[in-house]
Amino acid sequence: MSEFSSAGSVGGWTRFVTARPRLALLAALVVTALAVFAGSGVADRMGSGGWEAPDAESTYTTRTLEREFPDSQPNLLLLVDSGSAPVDDPAVAAEASRLVERLSAEPGITGVGSYWQTKSPALRSADGHEAIVAARIGGDEKGAGDVLDRIAPVYGGVHGPVEVSVGGPVAVQHEMQSIIQEDLLRAELIALPVTLVLLVMVFGSAIAALLPLAVGIVAILGTNAVLRGITEFTDVSVFAQNLTTALGLGLAIDYALFIVRRFREELAAGAETSVAIGTTLRTAGRTVLFSALTVAVSLAAMMVFPQYFLRSFAYAGIAVVLLAAAAALVLLPAALMLLGHRVNSLDLRRLLRRRGTAGSGTGSEAAPAEGSGRGWARLSALVMRRAPVFAVVTSVGLVLLGLPFLGVKFGTADDRQLPATAESRVVQEHIREGFPGSPGGGLEVLAQGVATTGRYADFRERIAALPGVRRVEGPVMGDGAAYYEVLPEGEAVGQGAQDLVRELRAEPAPFDTSVTGAAAVLVDSKEAIADRLPWAVGIIVVVTLLLVFLLTGSVLIPLQAVVLNALSLTAMFGAVVWVFQDGNLSGVLSFTSTGDIETTLPVLMFCVAFGLSMDYGVFLLSRIKEEYDRTGDHAHSVTFGLRRTGGLITAAAVILAVVMVAIGTSRVTNTKMLGLGIALAVLMDAMVVRSLLVPAVMKLMGRVTWWAPAPLRAFHQRFGLSEGEPAPAGGRDAEAIPEAGDQERDRVAAGA
Repeated sequence: MSEFSSAGSVGGWTRFVTARPRLALLAALVVTALAVFAGSGVADRMGSGGWEAPDAESTYTTRTLEREFPDSQPNLLLLVDSGSAPVDDPAVAAEASRLVERLSAEPGITGVGSYWQTKSPALRSADGHEAIVAARIGGDEKGAGDVLDRIAPVYGGVHGPVEVSVGGPVAVQHEMQSIIQEDLLRAELIALPVTLVLLVMVFGSAIAALLPLAVGIVAILGTNAVLRGITEFTDVSVFAQNLTTALGLGLAIDYALFIVRRFREELAAGAETSVAIGTTLRTAGRTVLFSALTVAVSLAAMMVFPQYFLRSFAYAGIAVVLLAAAAALVLLPAALMLLGHRVNSLDLRRLLRRRGTAGSGTGSEAAPAEGSGRGWARLSALVMRRAPVFAVVTSVGLVLLGLPFLGVKFGTADDRQLPATAESRVVQEHIREGFPGSPGGGLEVLAQGVATTGRYADFRERIAALPGVRRVEGPVMGDGAAYYEVLPEGEAVGQGAQDLVRELRAEPAPFDTSVTGAAAVLVDSKEAIADRLPWAVGIIVVVTLLLVFLLTGSVLIPLQAVVLNALSLTAMFGAVVWVFQDGNLSGVLSFTSTGDIETTLPVLMFCVAFGLSMDYGVFLLSRIKEEYDRTGDHAHSVTFGLRRTGGLITAAAVILAVVMVAIGTSRVTNTKMLGLGIALAVLMDAMVVRSLLVPAVMKLMGRVTWWAPAPLRAFHQRFGLSEGEPAPAGGRDAEAIPEAGDQERDRVAAGA
């Protein structure tokens, strides 16, 4: 038996918890209080961008243009509505000029321009009653947000003959950040009471139900403190807070359910409190730690991507998973030591039981809330009797659900992520629909190097001759550099615009050129993800194979786990395209389909959902392996494992799905997609893959499931995780038991 699974380390921790539970709880309380203080205001330090690759050509070009030509990168747009008068009316022009003059004098504002100064047709609406004042707010996202908060109330609203609305990229990002914070608070207010009700239904006891919730709250508060610290060194996306809440509650509740369930089982079997805690930590405790490692690895894989949007979820995910596991292994054992049999107190279902059978126990003798599991044993027996049918039908069904993903189109997030009533979205829609050429949606070509005016002009003509170019403005020349503004035909980030980016980059020139703009950022982001995705998937697969091998000692079960986990995600990816890309159910779910999926979202959803699938897979496999080590009976062990964990996994999945659906009520489309998509993946994994596909596949594989070559068996005996006693030399062989033996195996499982 390995050092990892040795009784020494667990025994030492058990002795500490049983001897000093109050000290352990006091230390946890102090740490949590410090986390509340350290994590305060974390959302205000987060950004709402992070989709661009920092080392990409488009990022370099944007930064250079910001420095050399501030006018070329406006991020603040004032939409000036002149009402019934034309924008060229003298009174309107005079008021607009005053606005421009005042805006130019504002601290933090650079590069102010307007239609009334340039007479550019791109800055005037087609009907002639709206025009644009464009400016740039300098600094980072937080600084730009502070400036916007200061000036938006001053410039928005009615000014004499005109009405001004505030928009532009900085306004969209700032409003998105504010809405996400509001929606997250609402999601927590929805999820916490619903979760508590579900936990009471699972445990019956109000005391037992409060314990997982406490662990989740501690994990969330601790992760906020960790993220606050990380913001001192690097950018963190505000979207990561949604993952913190979801996983903080979901995983902490999963781990607490598993530990409290096992503790109540040991009490029901007659063990003393300290002995029950020791057994729980030696079995369920190890499994929780093992599960946390597998989930953390899946989330850590996002660190290989350069976009800070994805890296932020790795920071938040790793922190919340490890803190949830730590809280479950520190807080819970100490609390359970103090509670003992009182963990079953305030049994809210006792009255219902008494109506059925008067005087049926005290509620502290057993763990009635989890039930006997006979239904799961019957389901397991049915699935294994018809294993080929269940394996084929379930697999084919999951593949069919994922087929819409074959038509996925990748895009970039824009103002349409926001609710239709958001001011910045209203401004952007007016500009997109009412202005020729959609100002702000063009491409910028930076030319660097000494060149004559004639060469700049020649290059302009060559750009204008490229297919897909609607208009070229410039060159605007500076000190040793110039830039062109290129307006593509069609959508600003459509396939035509992306093709034009590649054409511009391939066009030979007598000086160095680089391209940026929304379409260029999308092209670079897709290339960065495609370049790093094999590494991320490889890390997840290799580490998953290793960890599951350490858990089971089998070569085939890790391969099975990877394949079945991937199958469990098909419904999520198919639904993402069918709903959010194609727009089905957009009215019911209150979002606007843009016809594509933000490039980073599928990567994020894969890493999160795969990790959660492994979480449930470890719970099931650990109990199967424990029973197989004890009996050597393969079919009985599968039935036993499903019987003991089926209800637990389903309850945990439903609770996590509730949390994710609460996140999915967000008014921001990407957050809605993340929450609802992962909720679907979690339910499909628990109710289809773990309940039907895993027992069917394990039955078809038989005892070969546990095969490993001799060197790997020796490696597992030394370094692997082993919770049960080794199989007896004459242990029963499931392959030698006829089908009629299913009832006997069920009887054994019932009495185990």
